[in-house]
Amino acid sequence: MYDIQPALTTDHDRITVVWEASVRATHGLLPEAAIHALRPLIREQYLPAVTLRVCKDADGVIQGFVGVADDRIEMLFIEPRARGTGIGKALLRHAIEVLGADALDVNEQNHQAVGFYQHQGFVVTGRSPLDGQGQPYPLLHMRLAPH
Repeated sequence: MYDIQPALTTDHDRITVVWEASVRATHGLLPEAAIHALRPLIREQYLPAVTLRVCKDADGVIQGFVGVADDRIEMLFIEPRARGTGIGKALLRHAIEVLGADALDVNEQNHQAVGFYQHQGFVVTGRSPLDGQGQPYPLLHMRLAPH
């Protein structure tokens, strides 16, 4: 079973480390300057703006996190070494079943994430040519398909 719990403000440094490691492992399209520019925004603005849950390993170390706002999954990131262990699925299910999320955006070029969400029952409902920062990284808008 996975230990999913509310994030504390004191967790934000570790969460930011997980975010950066995950982005580097899955978002090869992002240049170093973009990661550098996003890091303080993640830590100081984006994390406090969502309902944040973390998943810890047996040693109490955060291995992944999910952030939800207005019934939307705004962020879901997993420590690269923990990918494929079920943490992402557990966090996604928690966001849906406990936090009431049923929609999300995902970078179109992140094919693994798109496939993951589709496998978990999400369908593409639209597309935007720019990401949330106005950069040319297209987003797919996805919603949980009705059962």
